[in-house]
Amino acid sequence: MGELVDVQVTDGVATIRLDRPPMNVIDVRMQGELRVAATKVSTTPAIRAAVIYGGEKTFAAGADVKEMADQDYPAMAVVSQAMHASFGAVAAIPKPVIAAVTGYALGGGLELALCADFRVCGESAKFGQPEILLGIIPGAGGTQRLPRLIGPARAKDLIYTGRRVDAEEALRIGLVDRVVPDGEVYDAATRLAAEFCAGPAQALRAAKQAIDAGLGLDLDAGLAIERVHFSSLFATTDQKVGMRSFVESGPGKARFVGT
Repeated sequence: MGELVDVQVTDGVATIRLDRPPMNVIDVRMQGELRVAATKVSTTPAIRAAVIYGGEKTFAAGADVKEMADQDYPAMAVVSQAMHASFGAVAAIPKPVIAAVTGYALGGGLELALCADFRVCGESAKFGQPEILLGIIPGAGGTQRLPRLIGPARAKDLIYTGRRVDAEEALRIGLVDRVVPDGEVYDAATRLAAEFCAGPAQALRAAKQAIDAGLGLDLDAGLAIERVHFSSLFATTDQKVGMRSFVESGPGKARFVGT
């Protein structure tokens, strides 16, 4: 697709590949290509799940500080809006998304990983929100997605100090879901993504949208969203397939068609 972000599809799993060596620094151009990639993954029916991957050495070491250093407030107000749109497009992909993290996921790199549903990392991975050390705060979702994932106190610790955490601590605080040997990160992430490919695509979409939308609402509003999504699935083929299979053959044997 683009020169800095590519999308390749194998057996229903899309790999969104960051390719700006050596550190996959996320500049304005890469942000735009991320948005295009997210749109392709979202709108291609044959894609059932996705993996975001930065390569064997580094996931993404943050936003392009050189690009931002001399910007003023009016300019950054525009830039930050576009940045949020790009990261928001990734977060809104209506399919399971796994971040495969090797090496550094710092600043904007961590914020990109937070846009995924799950994070698989290597044993030597390092995570952090170091923006405070530059006199700013996270600007691509870190102040919002990070506390929702690991809790406000732990998020404030990382954001206030700018410190890095290793894979072991990241797993302990819930920042990542799996830690594997460095050389197995991509394969582990694609295996996890492949588990969803045979699932009911519309139900997975509904589950993701209900959870994500409900996080910012009170319980009653969240339950109302759940009710709408739950009821709508009775218009799908997979609901008929799944329930008929359960009645006739027991649980876990349905062969879903994705509609």
